[in-house]
Amino acid sequence: MIKKESKNVIRKRRHERVRSKIHGTAECPRLNVFRSNTQIFAQIIDDDKQTTLVSSSSVELKIKNGGNIEGAKEVGKDIATKAKKMNIKKVVFDRGGYLYHGRVEALAEAARENGLEF
Repeated sequence: MIKKESKNVIRKRRHERVRSKIHGTAECPRLNVFRSNTQIFAQIIDDDKQTTLVSSSSVELKIKNGGNIEGAKEVGKDIATKAKKMNIKKVVFDRGGYLYHGRVEALAEAARENGLEF
């Protein structure tokens, strides 16, 4: 009997492949996205110093249903406004092994509309 790998194991392998090419610096940090079934999280990370500069999530914003596209748009808008306050204009986008579709795409587009460049 062949054991099937879970979707999350496959996603993590895909994320490692993406992360081997993406690196956030102080001038251009990395915007990382994590989504669960019910929530969505975003962080802006400086990989050189290994610190999180800015973070936002549907939990922090107390969005009733953070697991939908509207919740992702709110998180994208919030992370962009917080980044502006920290004088962060350019980032590299790390989709976390997820497809650039649905909630991940909505978060990225909302962040772009509110001033982040990537």
